[in-house]
Amino acid sequence: MKVIAILGATGSIGKSTLDVIRKNPDCFEPVLFSAYTDGESLLQLGKEYPNARLALAGNVENAPEAIHYTGREGLLRAIKECAQSGGAHVLVVNGIAGAAGLEPSLAAIDVGMDLALANKETIVMAGEVAIRKAREKNVNIIPVDSEHSAVFQLLRAHADIVDDAISGNLGAAEKLDSIILTASGGPFRALSSEQLARVKPKDALAHPTWKMGAKITIDSASMANKGLEVIEAVKLFAMPPDKVKVVVHPQSVVHSMIRFVDGSIYAQLSKPDMRRPIQDALFFPNKGMVSFDNFDMTSVMLEFEAPDEKKFPLLPLAYRVAKARALYPVAYNAANEEAASLFLEEKIGFLDIAHIVESVLQRDWTGAVTVDAVWEADRKARSCVYELKNLLFAS
Repeated sequence: MKVIAILGATGSIGKSTLDVIRKNPDCFEPVLFSAYTDGESLLQLGKEYPNARLALAGNVENAPEAIHYTGREGLLRAIKECAQSGGAHVLVVNGIAGAAGLEPSLAAIDVGMDLALANKETIVMAGEVAIRKAREKNVNIIPVDSEHSAVFQLLRAHADIVDDAISGNLGAAEKLDSIILTASGGPFRALSSEQLARVKPKDALAHPTWKMGAKITIDSASMANKGLEVIEAVKLFAMPPDKVKVVVHPQSVVHSMIRFVDGSIYAQLSKPDMRRPIQDALFFPNKGMVSFDNFDMTSVMLEFEAPDEKKFPLLPLAYRVAKARALYPVAYNAANEEAASLFLEEKIGFLDIAHIVESVLQRDWTGAVTVDAVWEADRKARSCVYELKNLLFAS
């Protein structure tokens, strides 16, 4: 039985993880659940799994008495104590949204626990630190994002051709030409630039194929999410940016592909359901046995097209950031988080998200990637967003 800690247990990834665990009750023992503000849902999980500890990272003043850990420091202490009680057998599933997931990821790696990572910001912001630390601690970083999970599985299946099939050591061999990430295109794929200028948050939240949290759904609509995934793939799989490609695939059935230098392409296909890559991560290095609504290959026509980089400039901006490296990915992520939040609050328009991110990236973000430097760049980039917002919308 594998011991599991779920960070962000009340969110989209957390709920899907719990569904996988409930379908495999003899395989997993949850020992820690965390949430940010949803204390009531956390208490319900405590009743279902009475041996699990509960951590509420936010809303500390209103935390129920039954919560064992509160606040940011409480969550980090919970991770450390979880490792001490469960040892190297603990697998941490990080489903925390945004930059807030970075510290818990590093904390889990630091105490030697394997990390099933849905928090792409960990790698985007500080992949250099996280991957180096994982190697030192002999820890596996197992990607949970459907695209990176697919690449991970494809590379493992071709481990005789590609380098080690252990996350962090997946540097591409000479025979691997490229990684191809698929993008749904989001709800605005067919809209003109003029129409994009008029969309509202409720339009952006109506994703055609995936059910996700609000922020990642906005990112899908702007293609910032795919930009972040490009940066993540560059760092996680040690690939040059020009060897990480993106194609729009509206059906969201092909999750990623790898192409070898002979032109052959291998793909991973399944219905869009996050429970499948989560199950792969939970059972790693083995394969789970529960089926989640198999894909009927005769039921749909699969389409592929090039992304429209003029309408969705956050994608080409991400390639620039991936090439620049240093602290540019931190600035890209922080600026996008704040701009997406402003759009959700209807304080800026949809097209303003990309304008603000591009303006932030015009600042100097050179420097070594250390944890302290990452947080300082994150703080400065967020401050820049509000300076720009005030200038742009002063009237």
